Amino acid sequence: MINTLIHYFSFPFVRYAFIVGVLISLCSSLLGVTLVLKRFSFIGDGLSHVAFGGICIAAVLNLSNNMYLVLPLTVLSAILLLKTGQNAKIKGDASIALISVSSLAIGYLLMNIFSKSSNLTGDVCTTLFGSTSILTLKKSEVWLCVILSILVIAAFIIFYNKIFAVTFDQTFAQAIGTHANIYNLVIAIIIAVIIVLAMNLVGSLLISALVIFPALSSMRLFKSFKTVTICSSIVSVVCSVSGLLISILCGTPVGSTIVAVNLLVFLIFSLISQLNKH
Repeated sequence: MINTLIHYFSFPFVRYAFIVGVLISLCSSLLGVTLVLKRFSFIGDGLSHVAFGGICIAAVLNLSNNMYLVLPLTVLSAILLLKTGQNAKIKGDASIALISVSSLAIGYLLMNIFSKSSNLTGDVCTTLFGSTSILTLKKSEVWLCVILSILVIAAFIIFYNKIFAVTFDQTFAQAIGTHANIYNLVIAIIIAVIIVLAMNLVGSLLISALVIFPALSSMRLFKSFKTVTICSSIVSVVCSVSGLLISILCGTPVGSTIVAVNLLVFLIFSLISQLNKH
């Protein structure tokens, strides 16, 4: 097994996959706690479907790097979701469903009408489940992921106290002068960036698991926001690395394997939590 791993790590694309996997899992876990506590967990699903639609448009336009179209489109959708979610006529969950389903349907429709690919089913499967994309990254894509990951982590650290405030009591935060809407916008933009990055790792349908599972697992054992966030980051990175290793050794789909490992860790943490109560 060790010799097999050494052999695989001699290939640059495998090293790229692990670098990107660690960075994406770390970034994804940072705001997972916030999304769970604000009961906005499904925003990951909504934005991932928007990103899928963006990838379909990029494929139709034959863009060499779809990131330059998908990223601004997803960020714009995150801002739109935030605005429509505050609309009294269209509640947050309804706006997510409206935008996500529309994006998914339009994206698939465009791929069917305009795509010249001979393997449309395979392309769609890769985009939805992240079957091979993490193992086909170019050096330029890795550097872009590194830069965006550093920006996400820096933004989270800089705005940590404000994010903490609007997460637990937005009304009180506004009462003491915190511009809650601005920091909600910062959260939405960071989430959009994370979603776009995570699509290469687990695919658009499984992104929510990468964002939510580590937070839910950590909440089984810890109570403070800071401790849960730190534990969530560690769990996320360990699960992603484990999932990548299992995927390489056993030939299983990368995205599905990582999510399965996250699910297993959640069940273990839940069991430990139940045992601690007795």
